[in-house]
Formats: sequence, structure tokens, C-alpha cells
Amino acid sequence: MKKIVLIFALVSTAFFGYSQDLTKTDTTKRWTIHGENTFLINQSSYSNWSAGGVNAFAGNLIFNYDFNYKKDKWSWDNKVILGYGLSKQQDIGVRKNDDRIILNSLLGRQASKYWLYTFYMNFQTQFAKGYNYTSNNKTLISNFLAPAYLTFGPGFAYKKSDNFRVNISPAAARVIIVNDDELSNKGAFGVDPGKKTAFEFGASLDAYYKVNIAENISLENILKLYSNYLDKPQNVYTDYTINLFLKVNKFVTVNAGAQLIYDNNTQIPFEKDGVLSSHPALQVKQIFGAGLTYKF
Repeated sequence: MKKIVLIFALVSTAFFGYSQDLTKTDTTKRWTIHGENTFLINQSSYSNWSAGGVNAFAGNLIFNYDFNYKKDKWSWDNKVILGYGLSKQQDIGVRKNDDRIILNSLLGRQASKYWLYTFYMNFQTQFAKGYNYTSNNKTLISNFLAPAYLTFGPGFAYKKSDNFRVNISPAAARVIIVNDDELSNKGAFGVDPGKKTAFEFGASLDAYYKVNIAENISLENILKLYSNYLDKPQNVYTDYTINLFLKVNKFVTVNAGAQLIYDNNTQIPFEKDGVLSSHPALQVKQIFGAGLTYKF
């Protein structure tokens, strides 16, 4: 945990310093740079509580940065999201509840008022190992760059504003990386057993919508879809995230979020009657907490 926090602190400092420098030197206003550093806390404690309960504590660090450039008909939108969280429950121990590295980049040239010709890139992975916990042991199911997803391709986009855009690429390449010997030997995440990469070619959709639903309350929606022309195109990879932000004051916020993923290439382990099996399933993650947020 200390190593992860140190990495986040260094990255945050670097990005903040970079943004401050650009703000001072870029007099043409071509760059728009802003970000959020958030530390969420969720805690529950019980003592002689008749209804029962489990003592628990969770902490999450989330860094969300935007680097957007515009000149004449050209625009270049970049987003960096880093998230890591740990939870500790009585009699269970410490387990991670969030772990993500997301890099998005969209280069566009204006075609009309709201339409652009685009080339986009998306990269996703995580920082640390992930495990499936059963009654008897724990099994490695993920690691840094295992999996990692690199998707890129030309397309077109509808962009009403920085808070509403949809990009469609009918010819998108997708590289799946499993840089872990144990997982690659199992053929995890759709790679052939013993291989560390798999190539897909298909169509992708990437949509973003953020709206203020009340004073100091905003709702963010992120949707990613991908269909592989080369193998079972009907099995559409789906990744949907919804985040609710409630601003208490300049520094204190309440965040609630959920992420739903369906990937036919990902086998989810299940234990039933002491027998361990795996099959594709809807993945759901929920995060809720109050914490400190610093924006620039």
C-alpha cells in the first residue's frame, strides 16, 4: 500500500506541476488542463451491537486528469484516471476494492459544427495482483499488465461539448496483453495458452456524458462497447460506469459509483458446494464514500 500511495503522490505532483507550468506559459489558451485528486474514506464500527455487524474500513485514492488541446479545426482530448483502494474487514483481512489505470486519447479534425474525423486510443490495466478468494485459499486472477487492453483506430465523433461526446470506430484494432506466466499458461482473458497477446479487429463505441442534476450534484456516465469481427462479433464487450458526485464544500465531496463489465473472454471463478468452476459473468463494482477532493 505504501508503494502505491508513493507512486500516486509522485504522479499527482508531476501532473500538477506540468499543468501549472502550461497555465503560466501558454498564452494562446490552446490547452485546457484540469484535474481532481480524491481520497475517499468509508468506515463502520460496532461494539456490543445487538443487530450484529462487521467492523470495516476502506480507503480509495482516485486521480482524474484532463489535458485538452484545440487549435483551428484540430482538437486533442486526453484523460488519465488512476485509482487504487483497499478495504479491511474483521476476520477477513485486507483486500483491494479498486485498481485501475486508464488512458484515453482522441485526436479530431472538425468536419462540421459538432462532427469530427477522429483517431482514438484507449489503454487499460491495473497496478497490482488480484485474487479470487474461496473458503480454502486464494487464486491469482490478474496482475499488472495482465490483463491490459490497447484499443485504437480511426472513426468519427459527435462532440457537443467536453461533457457530451460519442466516438465510433468501425475499424478498431484491439490488443489483449497477459504479461503473467501463470495466467497466460491458462489462456486467461482470451489469449491462447502460453501466449501473452491476442489480436482483435472490430468496431468500437466510446461515449461520455456528464450533467449537473442539481446545485453541487453531478452525474457522470462512461460507456465502452467493442465487437470483434474475427470471432463471435455478437459477444459485445461492454463496460459501463456511472458516478455521482456531491459537493459539500470546496474540498469535501461524497462520491458514489458503480461499474458493470461483461467480457465473454473473462472467466469468473465460482465456488459451489466446495467445487470451483468458472464461466463468463456480469462483473459489478460499487464504491461509496466521503472524502477530500482537490481540483485545479
